[in-house]
Amino acid sequence: MALKFGPSRGELWFRLVFSVLGLAMMGFALWYRGVPEGPALFEVVGLAGAFFGGTAIWTGVKLWRR
Repeated sequence: MALKFGPSRGELWFRLVFSVLGLAMMGFALWYRGVPEGPALFEVVGLAGAFFGGTAIWTGVKLWRR
């Protein structure tokens, strides 16, 4: 079922790839530099992980349903 509004299938694939690469880069940075202490831990792991992870999950669900 094609939706009248919303992102195209190509844009969803772009979002998925961008999100997975963002998670991979964050993982590499944590591996290379170590886990930060204090408020940086919340910012780096919490917010970035929630953004990239949430976008990847949301996009995966949208692609799965189409």
